[in-house]
Amino acid sequence: MDRLFGVVMKPTRVTSNLSGSLHQRLNAYALAAGAAGVSVLALTQPVEAKIVYTKADVVIGPNGVQSYNLDLNHDGIADFTLQFRTFRNHTDSSAYLDESAPAGNRVMGSKPGTIVSAAALYWGAKIARGQAFYPGKEQMVRVACAGTIIHRTCMTSGNWVNVAKRYLGLKFKLKGKTHYGWARLSVQESVSDINATLTGYAYETVPNKPIIAGKTHGNDEATLGHLATGASAIPAWRVEPTTATTH
Repeated sequence: MDRLFGVVMKPTRVTSNLSGSLHQRLNAYALAAGAAGVSVLALTQPVEAKIVYTKADVVIGPNGVQSYNLDLNHDGIADFTLQFRTFRNHTDSSAYLDESAPAGNRVMGSKPGTIVSAAALYWGAKIARGQAFYPGKEQMVRVACAGTIIHRTCMTSGNWVNVAKRYLGLKFKLKGKTHYGWARLSVQESVSDINATLTGYAYETVPNKPIIAGKTHGNDEATLGHLATGASAIPAWRVEPTTATTH
């Protein structure tokens, strides 16, 4: 209490009566903020991108199988086929290591002439949209020999002649969408024969997302929204003054 000229003054208490419309507006703001918070949390949940890697130990050639179906996502459907084949007569012989794919699937490579040659990528190469991909059958190695046993000449061609741990760059369809992957092989040629050893393969689960040759794991997070989007939709809290009453 205060004294004014000897008179005891009692303090007055001022209260604010909020109108019904203001209550409704405050409730609406609270509901909007809560809904925005929930939507922001939903938007910022990460979508996991991962590489599915399969370890392998398969020999394709005279010392192993003649062909091998590469099923990247293990759905029972061959995405690519690696094949060893030969041709021989009395004086000539040829051996081939090829890659082939069904319609819609392709392999990175080059076309120096009439034959498409599959690229033998090094570890770390990027496999993505914009690279040169070819459909159908691509040659990896060809060995052609002619002449008798005493006088015999052999010639080799292709990007996969006597290489270790190189990578096929793969592009394939999964549920109608494009995915990228790789297959790791080592290839040895000797006396007109070819043996290729498949040691692993992988693909990226997110459509159209590039993959790095040799990368076997790693999760990437793709954020679908950000907090500012939700926050900017919430109006500033403002309370208009109402008429005060004195008791």
